[in-house]
Amino acid sequence: MNSEVLTSRIGIGFDVHKFSQGRKLILGGVEIPSEKGLEGHSDADVLLHAICDALLGAAALGDIGKHFPNTDERFRNISSLILLEKTNELLCQSNFFIGNIDVTVIAEKPKLLPYIDEMKMAISRILKINLSQISIKATTSEKLGFTGREEGIAAMAVALIFKKDSVD
Repeated sequence: MNSEVLTSRIGIGFDVHKFSQGRKLILGGVEIPSEKGLEGHSDADVLLHAICDALLGAAALGDIGKHFPNTDERFRNISSLILLEKTNELLCQSNFFIGNIDVTVIAEKPKLLPYIDEMKMAISRILKINLSQISIKATTSEKLGFTGREEGIAAMAVALIFKKDSVD
């Protein structure tokens, strides 16, 4: 008699990128009006990079650098939505599915509240999960550290995933 058991796993992701002139600011797959963007090999979307690392970590599949190295020209200026989609494919291949994702973005500027719903919709569409499974929050560091000096943006994410295992 076969039955299924659900195994839950939690992963944490963290990413930072410094500001750079002449680049678009992309967060959560959404272009945010800003004088500066973030520097990076891809589109430097710290929010999506943190989610990718949280998901990959929860599944014990390594990290974003292992799967999408910044030394690989295929990933130069790539949309991080594509990286998130590929991350989700890796999860699916390993029989994992997403419970929920919670992200905090740390930035003094720009204010992100007006864009959070659009970010959640973009992430929901790529991961094929409900909006209710995604939480995105933005905070400042009260003018402390590199984010407080407006030198860059940081993001932290946690993800809960599940795996269906057959038990004989």
